[in-house]
Amino acid sequence: MATPTPKPAPRSRTKAKPQPPISSTGDAPEVVNPIWLLKAVGGTIVAALVCGYLTLCLLFYQGQWQFVLHPSRTGAVPSTIDGTAVQTIRFGVDESALPQLTGWLIPSEPAARYAAYTVLYLPGGDGSLADALPTLTALHSLGINIFAFDYRGYGQSAATRPNQRRMTEDAVSAWQLLTVSRAVAPSRIVLFGEGVGCSLAAQLAAAHPEVPALILQSPRPAIILDVLADPRVQSLPARLLFHENFELTSRASSLKTPKLFLLNGEGRSLSASAPEVQHLTAAADSPKMIATMPVRDFYGPSYREQIVRFLDQYLR
Repeated sequence: MATPTPKPAPRSRTKAKPQPPISSTGDAPEVVNPIWLLKAVGGTIVAALVCGYLTLCLLFYQGQWQFVLHPSRTGAVPSTIDGTAVQTIRFGVDESALPQLTGWLIPSEPAARYAAYTVLYLPGGDGSLADALPTLTALHSLGINIFAFDYRGYGQSAATRPNQRRMTEDAVSAWQLLTVSRAVAPSRIVLFGEGVGCSLAAQLAAAHPEVPALILQSPRPAIILDVLADPRVQSLPARLLFHENFELTSRASSLKTPKLFLLNGEGRSLSASAPEVQHLTAAADSPKMIATMPVRDFYGPSYREQIVRFLDQYLR
């Protein structure tokens, strides 16, 4: 008996779904979520902005001295000041065995009024010693020896970037030149600071209480206020980053050395009416004298009279 032939299975009328292409590695390709792409781009932009802002902060931190100090390089040294020959002195030898600082010694007449004393002049942060000729001339006319110098980065001193640390070191070098190399007794040195040099003079006076007198001309007790007023730093945390402040008020408040404040009666940040200057003079410890005069009368007879009155009281 013949075996019946089986009938073929009926074909399904449902179409087969197309299969995704197989990659060469055998894995299905990944589908990138567009939201993830947007987040990645946004994160990159934020990171770039943060890095840019931090770079600006770093540039401000490294270059903040330019907001405070404005040095100039001058090659001319006057042959005489107030009729007296100027002696140029090179000092402040560093590890290179070369002197880094240039100073001017202006001796008084042997029989002059204060011939036994020497003024150590610490200039401000603008210009160079060539800009201090009116001050040096007025001081020398009183009959006192003067030693003045340019910080590194100023005048004929070493061409390097100035800052508060280097200027403090330069002030100490000038002090050592007088007291060690030239054997001037500290009790015969009058410290005279101008502008930011007031802070350096006060620092020396604090370290050497035997100094008989300290003169502070046009002090700058709140430099940060000038920096904050600059539109270039409005978006930066300047108070947090700023360190070239040449602190003066706190030093003067505990300094027993007799002090003479020579203040401008005009102007803004350096005038006697500026709140920070008033705070400085009020906080300064006694003994102290305060002399205020118009800018046009600076270095005139009244200027000299105020200094003479102060020196006569504390030197003689």
